[in-house]
Amino acid sequence: MTTIIAVQKNDHCFIAADSRTTADARPYSHPIITKITKRGQWLIAGAGDVQPCDIIQHVWRPPVAPVGKNLYTWMITTVAPSLRECIKESGYQPDKDSADSGFQLIVAVHGTIYEIDDSYSIYLRDDGLYGVGSGSSYAVGALAQGAGWKEALTIAAKNDVYTAPPFIMRKQKKL
Repeated sequence: MTTIIAVQKNDHCFIAADSRTTADARPYSHPIITKITKRGQWLIAGAGDVQPCDIIQHVWRPPVAPVGKNLYTWMITTVAPSLRECIKESGYQPDKDSADSGFQLIVAVHGTIYEIDDSYSIYLRDDGLYGVGSGSSYAVGALAQGAGWKEALTIAAKNDVYTAPPFIMRKQKKL
């Protein structure tokens, strides 16, 4: 699994993540593999099944976000269907018998964070604190108590075997 956190501020947002990937309980880490991908005006971070996260981060062609439009509605009517279609066209089939099947995303566009799950539902939080992955409850709890992003991820890594440094962070200004 993983730990990805994001914080929404008035004038910007950021997404931070650990660097551990696992398969069959074996840890993997490599400097060219990152859990946060910049694609044009988008920051995309994924947790869960590696295949759909790779498809979304590297194959999906994110639509250009309009300026001055209700982006929440646009995320529901344009982004979610385009994600669903890309996943379908790429042939991803979730393992219905596995509790670990599926994915969660944190994306940022125009400096606003959205959480998306494998049902393609779009979520917003009023406290601006987001987290996905196996260690996210530790990290979000630490953020809620005033920890910075590095400290929050360090706390998650101490409590979740699937979370490990190095930690990365990407920031995006609000339009």
